[in-house]
Amino acid sequence: MIISRRLKLISDLVKDVDSVVDVGTDHGYVVIDLLKEGRVKKAIASDINKGPVERARKNVADHNLSDKIECRLGGGLTTVKPGEVQAAVIAGMGGNLIRDILLESEEVFKQLNYVIVQPVQNPEVLREYVYKLGWNLEDEWVIFDEDKYYEIFKVSYGTNPKTVEPIYNEVSEILLKKKDSVYKEYLMHKVAKYSRIYEGLKEDTENAKARKNELKVKLEALEGFLKEF
Repeated sequence: MIISRRLKLISDLVKDVDSVVDVGTDHGYVVIDLLKEGRVKKAIASDINKGPVERARKNVADHNLSDKIECRLGGGLTTVKPGEVQAAVIAGMGGNLIRDILLESEEVFKQLNYVIVQPVQNPEVLREYVYKLGWNLEDEWVIFDEDKYYEIFKVSYGTNPKTVEPIYNEVSEILLKKKDSVYKEYLMHKVAKYSRIYEGLKEDTENAKARKNELKVKLEALEGFLKEF
C-alpha cells in the first residue's frame, strides 16, 4: 500500500485515542495505516458513495484487518453514534462541506476528543467558522504534496467565539508563531498568485477597482508576515 505524504501526515496526527472514524475514506488508507501502526484499536471507514466503501472493504480485507475496521456507507458523521469513536478524520473535501458535516452531526462532534480536518478548497471559510462558532482550533499544519499545499487543522467542540482580523481567517496565526518553513513557502506562493491576479486586472470598473484594493491589502499583510520569518 502506497500512501501519500499528505495522508501519512494526517494518520500520524491521530494520537491518544483508541478509536477513529475516517469520513470520505476513499481507499481506507488512513485507517489501515493507523491499525498497522498500532495507534488505534478499532476504526470505522465511511463514505457517501458505494464505490469507495467497497474499495476500502477490499483493502481492509487484504491487510487482514476486517475484525478491527468496519466499512460503512453514509454521509459525513451520520454513520456513527455519539460516543462511538473518540476521534474523526475528515480530509479531501471543501471547507464549506467540512463545516456542514460538523454542524449536521453536532451531537457526535461534541463527544469527539478532536477532529483532524484537511480542506482541499476554502480553508479560510472553515477557519472563519471555527472562530465564529466558538470551536477550538487546537493546532495547525501545512504540507506540500503532489504540487499542492494542504492546510490541516485539529479542531474540537467548543462554545467560545473568537473575533479576529479578517486576514487571520486566511492566514494561520498558529503557523506564523511556529515560523513553519513550509508555511513561509506557502505565503510566498500566495503573494505570487495574488500579484498575478492584481497585475491582470486592467479594467477600470468599480468592481475591478474594489478587487484591486482588496488584493493590495492582502498583499501588504502577507508581505508583512513574511518579514517575521
